[in-house]
Amino acid sequence: MKATREWLALCPKIRLGVAEEEFDDLCFRFGVELDEVTSEKELIEKELGKTVDASEDVIYKIDVPANRYDLLCMEGISRALRIFNGKEEAPDFIVTPAKEQITVEPTVAQVRPFVVGAVLRGMTFTDTSYKSFIDLQEKLHQNICRKRSLVSIGTHDLDTVKGPFKYEARKPQDISFVPLNMTESFDGEQLMQKLAVDSHLRFYVPIIKDSPVYPVVVDADGVVLSLPPIINGDHSKIKLTTTNVLIEVTATDLTKAKIVLNTVVAMFSQYCSSKFTVEAVKVVDAAGQAVDYPDMSQREETAAVEYINKSIGINLPPAQMADLLKRMGLSARLINGDKDVVVKVPPTRSDILHACDIMEDVAIAYGYNNLTLTVPRTPTVARQQPLNKFTDLLRSEVAFAGYSEAFTFSLCSAKENFVMLNRKDDGSAVCISNPATQEFEVGRTSLLIGLLKSVSANKNQPLPIKIFEISDVLVRDDTVDVGARNKRNLAAAFYNTSSSFEVIHGLLDRVMLVLGVPFDKTEGYHIVPSEDSAFFPGRRADIVWRGQKVGVFGVVHPLVLKQFDLAYPCSALELFIEPFLQAKLHATAPATEAQEGASEVVHG
Repeated sequence: MKATREWLALCPKIRLGVAEEEFDDLCFRFGVELDEVTSEKELIEKELGKTVDASEDVIYKIDVPANRYDLLCMEGISRALRIFNGKEEAPDFIVTPAKEQITVEPTVAQVRPFVVGAVLRGMTFTDTSYKSFIDLQEKLHQNICRKRSLVSIGTHDLDTVKGPFKYEARKPQDISFVPLNMTESFDGEQLMQKLAVDSHLRFYVPIIKDSPVYPVVVDADGVVLSLPPIINGDHSKIKLTTTNVLIEVTATDLTKAKIVLNTVVAMFSQYCSSKFTVEAVKVVDAAGQAVDYPDMSQREETAAVEYINKSIGINLPPAQMADLLKRMGLSARLINGDKDVVVKVPPTRSDILHACDIMEDVAIAYGYNNLTLTVPRTPTVARQQPLNKFTDLLRSEVAFAGYSEAFTFSLCSAKENFVMLNRKDDGSAVCISNPATQEFEVGRTSLLIGLLKSVSANKNQPLPIKIFEISDVLVRDDTVDVGARNKRNLAAAFYNTSSSFEVIHGLLDRVMLVLGVPFDKTEGYHIVPSEDSAFFPGRRADIVWRGQKVGVFGVVHPLVLKQFDLAYPCSALELFIEPFLQAKLHATAPATEAQEGASEVVHG
C-alpha cells in the first residue's frame, strides 16, 4: 500500500436519504470517517488564497481503510452504505461466456508477464460515472498497483478495435503508436523521451524504460491499444458515448491483477444494459493454457461463533451474528449446530483472508460504541525491553563524555554503504526491491555513513565536532526466517584539525569501563591491527571481546573523507553492543530480573 488510507471525494448526488449529521454518524458506524464537508470553490480558494469562480456543489471527503478497494469510488461506497442500511441487497455478479481472446506471447515474460481482461457491454456513461470510472483506475494505480509497478489498467472502446488481441513485447524501435490525446505516432524510444517530461506520466517511465523490450497490446489489425504500464492508445480511448468497454490489466503479480480487475468490473457493471453482468475474456498464456477472466465466484471462509464473541467481548446469538454480517455485504449461514458461521466472500472483498476479518466485520456492524468497557482479567505491568533500557543508559554515558547524539536514516544508497566507505560489497546489505529514490536503496550496515554525512552537513560549525549514535543496522542472515536481522551498534565520530586518535580510543575505554568489561584477552576485550579499508592503515584497530570481533575504531581513511567532502581529519568508532548485554543477562539469570540486569551492565 502506498499509505494506510485513501481519500475519496463522494459526489453529492448519492441519495442516501439522510441528513448531513446522520450521514456522519452512518459513516462512523460503518467503519469509515467523514473527514470534511466542503466544495470545489472552497478547496481552490483555500489553496490559492483568493476568491475564485468555481462550483459550490457539496463534496464529502471520506477517510477509507486502504484495504477496502471496493470503497474507492462513488459506486462502491454508496452501494456498501445502502446495504448496511438495509436499503439494498448485495448483488450477485453474472459472468457470460467469452467472445474475445487475448493471446500472451513468450516475449513478455522478461518484462511484464501477466494479463487478464473483461468486457462490459451495453454501458451507459454519464458525466459523473465517466469521471468516477477514470478516478477509480487512478486510485487503484496509486494503491494496490503500487504506482503501476505491479499492476496497470487499460480500458478501450471495444467498437473501435478488432479481436482477437495479442499481448506481446517488442523492441522500442519496432513500436508505432499514437498515445492517448495525441495525434502524432511515436516509436518506443521517442515516446519515452516525450513522456519523461510529462507532469503526470513521467513517474511511470522508469518502470520499463531500461528494458530491452516494451509490452504492448495489439488487435487483429495490428493496431497498438496500449503500452503498459504507461499509456493507452488514442485510437481506442473511452468516451462518454462508449457502450462496450474492453478492460485489460497487465501485471507482474497475477493475484493483484485479478483483484484489480474484479474491483473495476464489480463497481461499474451496474451501468451495463444487463445489470451486474460481465463478459469474460479468454486469456491464452505462453504455454497454450486458456483461462477465462474475471472470476466473480464467491469463496467461503469459516469462523467459530465462540471465537467471534470472545474476541469482541460480547455474547451475540448466532442468528444475530449472521444478520450483522449480511449488513456488511456478506452472506452467512450457520453450521455444526450453530457453532460455526460460514461466510460467502464476494469478489469485491479481497481483504477477508481469515476468521479475524469476519470477526472485525461483526464488530463494526454491532457498533464499537455498543461495546462495554471492561478491565482486563490478567493484570500486567509494563517493562522496557532489556536492550532498549541498556541502550538508554549507555546513551547517557556517551553524552556525559561530551558527544552530541545524532539520529540518521536507516536506509542509504548502495554507493554510500560500500564505495564511499572504501569497502567492498560483500553481499551483506539488504536491498530494497523498488526504492523510492537512489538515496534509499539498501538498509545500512554501518552507522558511520550517517555520522559522516551529519559531520559533512555541519562542517562549518565550530570545531571539534563530536557526535554519536546508538541505533540498529540491518544485515542479511539466512538463519532467520525473514532472511535479515537487526544489530544494535554504537558509533561515534570526532572531527577536528588533527586526527585525535587518542580521543576516540579514550571513548572506547570509557564505554568498556561503564560496561564493566576489563582490558583482558581472556574475559575482557583487547585490540588487534585491523584490515578495515574505511580507516587509515596503521591507525586502525579491531575490538575483540572473548575471541570475537565486536567493533573497529581508528582514523578515517582520506579517500573516505574526500567522498563525504570533509577537509579535516576524523576519528571514528563503531561497536556491536548486544553481546555485552547478553553476557550480563546470562550471568544474572537466576535473579530473573532482566531489567535490573540491564542496569547493572552499565553501572557495574
